[in-house]
Amino acid sequence: MGFNLHPAFRGTGGRVEHVAPDLSHIRVRLPLSWRTRNVVGSIYGGSLFAVTDGLHPLMIMAALGKDVIVWDKAAFIRYKKPGLTTLFADFVLPPEEVLAIRNALRDRQELDRTYEVELKDDKGVVHTVVERTVYIADKNHYRSKQTRGETP
Repeated sequence: MGFNLHPAFRGTGGRVEHVAPDLSHIRVRLPLSWRTRNVVGSIYGGSLFAVTDGLHPLMIMAALGKDVIVWDKAAFIRYKKPGLTTLFADFVLPPEEVLAIRNALRDRQELDRTYEVELKDDKGVVHTVVERTVYIADKNHYRSKQTRGETP
């Protein structure tokens, strides 16, 4: 829940409302308020986008431990309908995904994984979809690339 205290996350207007003990699930609430409202009265696109930033990398780092480097690499947002009420986003990292990442890292030492997060209202209607690509690498491999002047 410390996420709610971080100034950058607080600035999104969102609040983490649930964190599974193993960080395999995080739920974020993004209310329509004076802080998140745009000029036409719906949730500001920047808040919709920013509230999804950093959570999958955090979850992956927690699952894989200190021997990996994890970065947000790319993101894409699709607006489906205006957010005129509180929206919710569920970030999930199932055990099968963690195992798939571990297995892939054994074969190639670095990889990209893409995750889709839907921002939904309390009735389950999707208002926005954010797709985020995360770069994951074995820490020794990553440091070796840095030494050679390569970028991920």
